[in-house]
This record gives sequence, C-alpha cells and structure tokens, in this order.
Amino acid sequence: MNAQLLAESHAVFRAKARTFWWASRLLPRTVRDDAATVYAFCRMVDDMGDEADDPSYAELALEALSNEVAGCTRPRPLVAELRAAADRLGLPMGAATELIAGVRGDLGVVRMTDDAELVRYCYRVASTVGLMMCGVLGVRCREALPHAIDLGIAMQLTNICRDVAEDAERGRVYLPAQRLRSAGIDPEEVVRGEADPERVTHVVRSVLALADRYYRSADGGMRDIPWRFRPAILVASRTYRAIGVRLRRRRPDAPAGRTVVPWPEKLAWSATAVAASLRPAMLGITPRWAHDRALHQPLRGLPGANA
Repeated sequence: MNAQLLAESHAVFRAKARTFWWASRLLPRTVRDDAATVYAFCRMVDDMGDEADDPSYAELALEALSNEVAGCTRPRPLVAELRAAADRLGLPMGAATELIAGVRGDLGVVRMTDDAELVRYCYRVASTVGLMMCGVLGVRCREALPHAIDLGIAMQLTNICRDVAEDAERGRVYLPAQRLRSAGIDPEEVVRGEADPERVTHVVRSVLALADRYYRSADGGMRDIPWRFRPAILVASRTYRAIGVRLRRRRPDAPAGRTVVPWPEKLAWSATAVAASLRPAMLGITPRWAHDRALHQPLRGLPGANA
C-alpha cells in the first residue's frame, strides 16, 4: 500500500468524517487503513459532484472515474488502492459504481418526489458505502447485508435532516415534496429560504422518524459483524443517530444550521454503544432478527439492493 496515499486518506478521514473517524479508533490498525481508503474514495466521488463549478465538467469527471472503477481505463492511485482492497477483501466494486451513479444524480437541480425516491437515493449514496464496509469488516453472512443497507439509509436520512439549509443553497431539496406539501410548503420556498421554519421542522422530524425505522432494522445485523469490530459500528450508528436526537430538541428552526453532537455527549453515546455490543442479541445468542422486507420495497431493481 502506498504510504503517502494512505496518510492522505487518513487525513481526509479525520478531517471530513469526524463521527466515523471517532468510531474507527476502535478498529485494529490494518482494518482502519482499509476503512480510510474506502472513505477517501467515497469522499472523492462526493467532492466531484459538490465542488465542481460546472455540472457538465462534473458529469465528465464522474464518468471517467466510473470507467476507472470498472477497469476500462488506467486508474488513478486511489482507485488502484480501492481495487487492490477489493481483490483482497471481496469488496463489491459494483457498489462503488452505483455510488458514482447516485452522485451524478445530484448534479443540477434536485427535488425528491416522495419517500420511495428519497430511500432509493439514500441507498445509492450511502448504503453502497455500507456494503463496501462489510467487506472491510469481514462480514460474510448474506443475511446481514439488508441490515447494512438500512444503516446507510438511516445515516443519509439523518444527513439530509441536518443539512436542509446547506443543501437549499445548492438548489437541492431532499425532503420529499409529498411531505412538504402536506405541511403546506412548496419545495421552492425551501430553496429561497422563505419556508416557515416551524413547518419545515415538522417535516424534518417526520423524516427522522423514518430514519429511526431503518436504524432499528440496522441493529438486527450487528450480531453478524465480527465481535472485535462490532463496537466501532455501533458507536458510529449511535453517535450519528444522536444528531437526530439533537435536531428534535431544537426550537422550530431546523433549517437554521448544521447540528453537531458535542464531545461529552458523543462520549456518552459511545459508552452506551460499547455496552450494547455485549447484549445477547448482538452476540448472536438470541434468535436472528427477521428483516422487514417492506423497508426495501423502494429499492427494487437497484443493483446490489437485493443482497
């Protein structure tokens, strides 16, 4: 593994993914290295979509990256490292391609019609990362994969609820139009910053309730993560879910800015997560949790979603 590239990947991991980096401290060094490589790749994809001044240029850049991932063209060093990790660990490179497709859908104006469209989007840009992380963590049980998909969906829904104002500045509204209109809000009002904060907060809380369904389902797959790595993933799940808890506590001004979980609170959630990793259900002592297939109804036809 390229030492300089690995150091750069860890730097990106630490600077851009504080919650995940914090949780990764519970992983062995070699596993943390692979997690940093996966995250650095995913961040590169995300930045190609978010930071390009010209959507046409971003489209071309993402298409070129997709060709590298597919092995059609010579890969840049980070993609070469990802492909090497895929060969070594069995990472699903189709998930990387689907991630790129999801970010390409972010270019330009973004509006989500309903929950089904939103959940499909969350699968593409977040659950795909979870599927790759299953390879990093040595998860070999196929029954665990639907729960890993659900954790990605839950986390992305949390992101969306946290970043309403930031996304609106980019012309993006991920809160489903169906929910917004039911609350008396036109999606264009969100973009213009004219939507009633109390009504937006009501919609945010309803989407957080949807996220909770996926977080609960995600817990059903924790037992299939090797026990040495399980606390790290539970810490990531619990501390990310804490963002939603804090959002619910806020006054009716959900669009007012990004919510951050303070370190003392993050430590408390982490301790709870580590304790939870020792419960009988997480240790595989109790019967397996059946996955609720209704949660994946919107994902029909998406590559890898029927894992």
